[in-house]
Amino acid sequence: MLEQRIQQHFIDSADLKYQSAQALSHPISAAVQAIWACVTNGAKVLACGSGPSSAQALQFAAFCVAGFERDRPELAALALLPDALATGTSAVADSAVLARQVRALGQAGDLLLVITIGGNEPALLQAVQAAHERDMTVVALCGRDGGALSALLHETDVQICVPNDRAARVREVHALVLHCLCDGVDAQLLGEQEIPL
Repeated sequence: MLEQRIQQHFIDSADLKYQSAQALSHPISAAVQAIWACVTNGAKVLACGSGPSSAQALQFAAFCVAGFERDRPELAALALLPDALATGTSAVADSAVLARQVRALGQAGDLLLVITIGGNEPALLQAVQAAHERDMTVVALCGRDGGALSALLHETDVQICVPNDRAARVREVHALVLHCLCDGVDAQLLGEQEIPL
C-alpha cells in the first residue's frame, strides 16, 4: 500500500511536468530574457517567496551567484527573507518585511522574482507593489490561477502559473522552472552546449 502511494507521487509529478512543458515554455523563455537583460545591464535580481517557497528563492539566488552547472562570472542576486528585519520587540510587521527590503535594495532596472503557491500572501503582494514603485520588472512563479498577485502584474512583468491545486506538485514544477531559468541565462551568456555528466 505504501509503495503504491509512493509510486503515485512519482507518476503525478511526472504527469504534471509533462503537461506543463508546452504551456510554460513561452513564459519561462520570457522570464529568462528578463533576467538576462537585468544582469547584463549591471542590475540585480531580488528573489523572495513565502513559507517553503522562500527556500527556493534562496537556492535560486545561490545559483546566480555561485553558478548553476557551468563555470561563469557571478550574477548579482540576493534572496529576501521574510524574517530578515525581525529584531526583538521592534520587529517590523510581517506583511511589510519583504516590501521594506525591496524599497531598501531595489533600483530601477532590477528584477524581483516572486515564488508563491496561491498568490495571495500580503507580504508578497506588498513586495510586488514596492518593486513597481522602484520601476523593477517582476517575474512571478505561481500555482493555480496566480491569485491576487495576477491582478498586480504589469504588461512588462512575466507570470509563470503551474496549473495545479496541490502545493507539493506546484513546488516540484517550480524547482524545475528555476533550473530552466538558470540554464537559460547560462545559455544566453555562454552559448548552448552539452552539460557534462
